Amino acid sequence: MSAEDKSRDIDISKGDYNEYIQGHYINGDFIQIINLPQPKLGFPQNIPRSNTDKFVGRKNELILLHEQLQNEGNVTIAHLEGMGGIGKTEMAIVYSLISLKDDIYPGGICWLRCREENIGLKIVDFARTKLNLEPPEDLELPGKVDWCWTNWREGNTLIVLDDVTDYDGIKSYLPPQSSQFKILITTRLKLELANPLYLEALSETEALELLSELVGSEKVNQELATAQELCQRLGYLPLALQLVGRYVKRRRISLSEELRRLEGKGLAHPSMKIPEKKSTWAVDIERGVAAAFELSWRELDEPAQELGCLLSLFSLAPIPWSLVESSAEVQDPEELEDIRLELENLHLLQAGDNYQLHQLIQEFFRDKQKRLANTEEQKANLCTAVARVAREIPQALTLDDVTYFTPFIPHISETATFYQNSLRDEDFIFSFANLGRFYQGQGAYEPALVWRKQSLSVAKERFGEFHLGVALSLNNLASLYDEQGIYEGAEALYLQALEIHKKLLGESSAEVALGLNNLAHVYCRRGKYTEAEPFYLQSLELKKNLLGELHIEVALGLNNLAELYRSQGKYKEAEPLYLQALESYQKLLGESHPNVATSLNNLALLYHTQGRYEEAEPLFLRALKLRKKLLGESHPDVALSLNSLASLYHAQGRYEEAEPLYLQSLQLNKKLLGESHPNIASILNNLAFIYRNQGKDNEAKPLYLQSLELRKKLLGESHPDIAASLNNLASLCHDQGRYAEAETFYLQALKIKKELLGESNPAIATSLNNLASLYDDQERYTKAKPLYQQALKIAEAALGENHPNTNIIRQSLQYTLAKMQS
Repeated sequence: MSAEDKSRDIDISKGDYNEYIQGHYINGDFIQIINLPQPKLGFPQNIPRSNTDKFVGRKNELILLHEQLQNEGNVTIAHLEGMGGIGKTEMAIVYSLISLKDDIYPGGICWLRCREENIGLKIVDFARTKLNLEPPEDLELPGKVDWCWTNWREGNTLIVLDDVTDYDGIKSYLPPQSSQFKILITTRLKLELANPLYLEALSETEALELLSELVGSEKVNQELATAQELCQRLGYLPLALQLVGRYVKRRRISLSEELRRLEGKGLAHPSMKIPEKKSTWAVDIERGVAAAFELSWRELDEPAQELGCLLSLFSLAPIPWSLVESSAEVQDPEELEDIRLELENLHLLQAGDNYQLHQLIQEFFRDKQKRLANTEEQKANLCTAVARVAREIPQALTLDDVTYFTPFIPHISETATFYQNSLRDEDFIFSFANLGRFYQGQGAYEPALVWRKQSLSVAKERFGEFHLGVALSLNNLASLYDEQGIYEGAEALYLQALEIHKKLLGESSAEVALGLNNLAHVYCRRGKYTEAEPFYLQSLELKKNLLGELHIEVALGLNNLAELYRSQGKYKEAEPLYLQALESYQKLLGESHPNVATSLNNLALLYHTQGRYEEAEPLFLRALKLRKKLLGESHPDVALSLNSLASLYHAQGRYEEAEPLYLQSLQLNKKLLGESHPNIASILNNLAFIYRNQGKDNEAKPLYLQSLELRKKLLGESHPDIAASLNNLASLCHDQGRYAEAETFYLQALKIKKELLGESNPAIATSLNNLASLYDDQERYTKAKPLYQQALKIAEAALGENHPNTNIIRQSLQYTLAKMQS
């Protein structure tokens, strides 16, 4: 172990906290928290903000805690036990801040909230976002957690498990037996662990000092005996003292009057030292905290009490006020603001850009909410308001959308998880479905998968196996699998959804038409073009029968069929369909509409593929101009148009014109979608390709690698885009004469394609041709010949004998045969 990794002493007993906490200063026996210390740039930590203004005493406990955590044996666990409001979390925060300032844990400080979060997901998320670790996608969650612990940053590491309510439920996620990890648990439970650190109430001296800071030392000195009795009645609890002290100061009443008001509230607690064998101690003491809250509760008007109860139903997260306005019975905004101010003035509601309840206050209000006459009505109103927001989450998310909807997500999750019975049937599925959409739209496939699967599970439980909500959930999960390249799984789910729609709605419905379209799409992705075509045709025919020849859905069907034919190289069949789709959109929507721009772009792509560059360019330019006009300069479709136009110039060898367009598209995608999105990986790949064509191999390779790394992060190790990136890297190595590396990459790409797409996909023909070309250049003709022959057979079957790719493979084979005969 290096000197930096050895345990270190912190002499907190000196009383000089400023030595260890930057921005904090000592005043007697309490720390006044001003701001957090600034960690080193990139240091892995997520210590939460403190919930209190002053942290009193605890010097001896902090020293003991640190000593326990510096045990050099196996994995060290220290746990703080005590009642709610006793200051366990605050003590853990202060210890973390001291450790952060003094570099006690160079491996990082990972804070995990255990009450309502999936700890496994949070550990993986911390490892990804703070340590840049990427656990293999093929592992289950426990395996990913174990992988993260194994590959963690070097050096002692503090893991804080805050507010543990089910130790057995999190035990499997704890780090392995390694002295690197120091675990700090806070809990209200009495855990069967060695050497518990019971966090008792403040001493009388500490409690009096805190009360003096809140109400003034002059008042305490004048009524010292009463102040001592008041502290005793409040159980020397920091939270209770904070609330009562603020109440006294705001009301300008004496401490004696405060004691009188507290009579009958059950706050005369016994000593705060925890009896060893009393299993219910935490519950008994918490009643004292509730009594302290009761004082503020009595000061509230009935509307404010009802608002507090409503707020308690939200997630323990910042609450967008618009959600409260939509959920509350009071409809007048100014009246609702006045009611809110009552809660703020009593420090029952934390105000800011959004609003939040302290955890204990939330629990107190939730207990009151259960006793309201309109308790179920409040839940129903909240669920309706939250579901309304969930329905607004768009299919195609921009970064602005993500920013806007992020504060709503915890509350959509809360209602979907805890208030399912209060969700109306028409809102039920959308709450789950659009949580999945929110994450899937960002390329965050792991949380998306959790919600997609949960949506299907709860839909079956609520509605039975055959219900439209179940079919919707099947379709959504299939779409996620489709994006991830899990085509067999997607196909199976699409088939199940289609079967339900047929049974419930008959063979001729819009939903059946959509299902046929989805199946055709996944067949296209797998290169099963002959299987895709009849489904596209059935879907299109059904749409025409239901909606007529001139309809937006019919135009979409024409476009999809055209895309299939373009992929097959059936350009003559594709062109009239693209033109029909464009004409329909223009008739239905006018010349200036986003769908018209998309249709123009698709037709241009066809001309580009055919080498009809002079016809493609004006269409690309029209689409780009129209999208900028309709959608603004900053929109994903504009980025798509820039990329398409750059690709055209690239194909024409107009590299100086293509490069800035690729860069604009890249910059815009990063702005709209963030740094980690499949679109970013695609553009990086395109940029690398253009640099390679310009002979700038040193600039191309790192971009290829970035693209590959990002695709692995987003899509897993096995996806067609991964195969494409490997193929491009192989091609670069091939051109540079690095044949061994090229062969490895070509073979990896071929293996992935076969696993995902089967043996007869056109993409297999491309990989076989590339590998054969490598062997050809090495004069390994006996290895090249059978690969060319396999590639040609696949291409002729899948694409036809006259497809450009088929012709290229045939010519390569002929050249090789000629070389073998010479």
